[in-house]
Amino acid sequence: MTGWHAPDDLVTRYADGSLAETDAWSLDKHLERCGRCAARVSHAVRAGAAGPSLAAVRAGVLAAAPAPARARRTAPTPGAPRALGGRFTRILWAAGPAVRGTWAGSVVLVALGAVALAYGGGWAGARPLLLALAPVVPVAGVALSYGRHSDPLHEIAASAPGGGLRLLLTRTAAVLAVSAPSLTLAGLLLPSPGPRLPAGPATAGWLLPGLALTLASLVLSGYLGCRTATAVVGGGWLLAVSAPLLLSGGTGLTAGLTEQLSLYFTGAPSQGGWAAATVLCALLLAARRTAYDRLETM
Repeated sequence: MTGWHAPDDLVTRYADGSLAETDAWSLDKHLERCGRCAARVSHAVRAGAAGPSLAAVRAGVLAAAPAPARARRTAPTPGAPRALGGRFTRILWAAGPAVRGTWAGSVVLVALGAVALAYGGGWAGARPLLLALAPVVPVAGVALSYGRHSDPLHEIAASAPGGGLRLLLTRTAAVLAVSAPSLTLAGLLLPSPGPRLPAGPATAGWLLPGLALTLASLVLSGYLGCRTATAVVGGGWLLAVSAPLLLSGGTGLTAGLTEQLSLYFTGAPSQGGWAAATVLCALLLAARRTAYDRLETM
């Protein structure tokens, strides 16, 4: 944190709502890291026209709270450590609805289902099918992690000083942390193609394409919104995988899918192309980071 602090006139205009929007967002970021300026803003708000209303609301909340909670509010213990459960709850909230809800369980079920089909059902196409779907699983997780359609507190979270691109990246990282280990482990457990099938891509070959597609969906979110962007990216990938199979003739589904995935995942040229796409998307995100400060409209 730098030694700069907000001038008194800036604090006053911020508290009464007359500060320009761009300056207010800049001050929001500063208040996240500067307790001194945050205390001054809080004092200015209480001393302003909204002070009596805020005091009345606070008194009503404390009056309705249970006695133990009211005691904690009115007489906090100096130096008391934060409860581990409260910190875990905040981390889980920041991770997003996809991780808190049923999406994480669905990813595990998909991985276990692929293993069950391979060993219990004896289906040789379980491995290529899992590798074909794996790159869009994180994309679907991003769609379920951000947006008013999935998060009841979306407008509040997105318009907060810590919202925007940082919140979006936090939830994307949580989605990747769940999907990448689960699907990669399932791929390692699946049997390799038989002697009559072409050699498929490596189990971890989908990770870089999955990261590139996820970042591409974030880039498009700045233009189209999160839900539409993930639908475009996910649908485009599924079309790129399935269209050659539909257009080809007598090749079996499993063999054709394995060959198609080998073109996308195997070899230095294909992985290098995915790496270049990942870097390009990351640069575009950094260049347009301010476009994500108003993601409550997504």
